[in-house]
Amino acid sequence: MTNTELLRSLITRKGLKMKYVADYLGLSSYGFQLKLKNRQEFKTSEVSALCELLGIKSLKEKEDIFFVKQLI
Repeated sequence: MTNTELLRSLITRKGLKMKYVADYLGLSSYGFQLKLKNRQEFKTSEVSALCELLGIKSLKEKEDIFFVKQLI
């Protein structure tokens, strides 16, 4: 599960538009929104590309954003 609030915040802080990020990942805006709403999971290649684009280097930060355990 993705921490979408943290991901959106990071995208905004970097001054990027959601459409640009979607295009960078090769996704439609709709497809990217599905992933941001946790209706679909990000592929490993997409996580890697987002980390590169957003300058995420630490494993902790990557885990905090992309690998959040879902509370039941």
